[in-house]
This record gives sequence, structure tokens and C-alpha cells, in this order.
Amino acid sequence: MKSWYLLYCKPRNERRAQQNLAMQQIESYLPVIQEERISQGKTKLVEALLFPCYLFIYFDPTQVSVSRIHSTRGASRIIGCREDMTPIDDRIIQQIKHRVMKHKPEVDKGIQAGDKVQFTEGPFVDLEAIFEETNAEKRCFVLFNIMGQQKRLCVDKESIKKV
Repeated sequence: MKSWYLLYCKPRNERRAQQNLAMQQIESYLPVIQEERISQGKTKLVEALLFPCYLFIYFDPTQVSVSRIHSTRGASRIIGCREDMTPIDDRIIQQIKHRVMKHKPEVDKGIQAGDKVQFTEGPFVDLEAIFEETNAEKRCFVLFNIMGQQKRLCVDKESIKKV
């Protein structure tokens, strides 16, 4: 009977193992999330493995040879593969898939220079400003009217939203 099993892969070879297993008609699941990384002062979304070096595979050990999987390029060994293999409950895989889908961050808030923004936290909560530009380290500059003068403030991107 087909079940999910956990495959340990060689370091940074999870995708290679997944491709080679697909060529053998073995279903697999590689949980990937989007992470914000700062490179050269710009924030970029990059794919990051939820479980580095691990791949979930769905197969029937009575139909597919375990040694065939172990000899797949990029793969190392099936976890818990001794005399009796221990399958992973389908509900666990479904929960992981559900959480990965929920984790998708906003790619961009769509705020452009000149847009009106509102503070969502901090001492200026609910007050409005004008977005000027993005700065490194998850910060940005806004133009804020205070006491009849326009001041340039450096604030956390998470503390503003587009109006």
C-alpha cells in the first residue's frame, strides 16, 4: 500500500533527488517557503527549504525496491528503513502543505514613491504620511507633517500600510 516516507538527501541535492525520483514515477513533496533576504541593500524573496536535506516520498515498498530509491542520484537513505519501514501519517503531510500555503508572505505591499501611507504601530499610529523610498534592512523613508513642517522619517516597513 502506498504511503509517505521520509528520504534523507545528500546536502543541497533535494531537487536533484526529486527530479530523479519523478523520472522513476515516484511522487515526492519538497516543502518550500518564501523568505525575505537582503542582498546589496535590497529585500528579495527567495525560496528556502522547510526541511533542508529531507524529501517526502510517496510509494509502495512492495512495488518499488527500496534499494532503487537509495541508489537514486541525490538521495541518501530512507529514514527508519530497517526491517519494517515506518510510514508517515497522511494527515502530517496535509498539515505541512497547509502551513506552507499559509506562510506565503506578501511579495510587495505595492507602495510607490508619493503614495499616502498610514502608520499601523508606534507613536504615530493612525497618522498619515507620504512614502518616499525604500531603505535597506526592512526600513523606508516617509515624509511626515508635524507642527506645520514636513519631516523625513526612517521607519520600519512593517509599521506602515498604503491608504
